[in-house]
Amino acid sequence: MKKKVLFIDRDGTLVIEPPVDYQLDSLEKLEFYPKVFRNLGFIRSKLDFEFVMVTNQDGLGTSSFPEETFWPAHNLMLKTLEGEGITFDEILIDRSFPEDNAPTRKPRTGMLTKYLNNPEYDLAGSFVIGDRPTDVELAKNLGCRAIYLQNSPETLGCGTCQEFGLSGNLSAKFT
Repeated sequence: MKKKVLFIDRDGTLVIEPPVDYQLDSLEKLEFYPKVFRNLGFIRSKLDFEFVMVTNQDGLGTSSFPEETFWPAHNLMLKTLEGEGITFDEILIDRSFPEDNAPTRKPRTGMLTKYLNNPEYDLAGSFVIGDRPTDVELAKNLGCRAIYLQNSPETLGCGTCQEFGLSGNLSAKFT
């Protein structure tokens, strides 16, 4: 049986993206979205999906975003998720800036070549989940479906979700 994958964005999907500088670069900024543990825990324990984190971290490793400020919050996030039974089969981090047009930066698929044209994976039965239009574009580029989360501080925990299939879309509300 072919493997299905849930490609999961990080900032704005698992954790709240800091609105000031959009960098999760301190423990004080680490805040999970409500129900993320319950929802991902259910998927992890009841459904047969591999979990792959796919995230753009603009300029990670540069003076504007030093690695020593990134890893403590990232590792605490992973440890906290793991404590709730949520682990990732693979974690893919692109460090480029948008203007670099790197082939590895979402929505491009350079980090995901192992999944493309691979008979072990069912991309049509897989999903990309994220909070930006680039996540929806990534899904199209992979040939899978997208779950587009629309969160805002005003609707925290009850934002809207849209699933985009190749032949139409469906919308639902999370409460």
